[in-house]
Amino acid sequence: MGTSEERERLVELQLAGRGIADARLLDAFRAIPREEFVSEELAEFAYEDTPLPIGHGQTISSPTIVALMTQLLLERGPVAKVLEIGTGCGYQT
Repeated sequence: MGTSEERERLVELQLAGRGIADARLLDAFRAIPREEFVSEELAEFAYEDTPLPIGHGQTISSPTIVALMTQLLLERGPVAKVLEIGTGCGYQT
């Protein structure tokens, strides 16, 4: 299972190391256990920066992609509407 140390390593090395700077976003990645959004068989890979299969031909996006998309949205400032098509496993939602 994932640990706060694994999440912290992901945040510091993969996300902050690739230019993700919004503190709210980094704190969310520290707090949300990604392993709860994948099967038990794949939980050991939850903190690798890679997409993982979630069934039905779908994947949970890599943490870096999730962070980049969210950071771009946050940089735009307050928005009235966001169109989400297919929340997949719900990790980014």
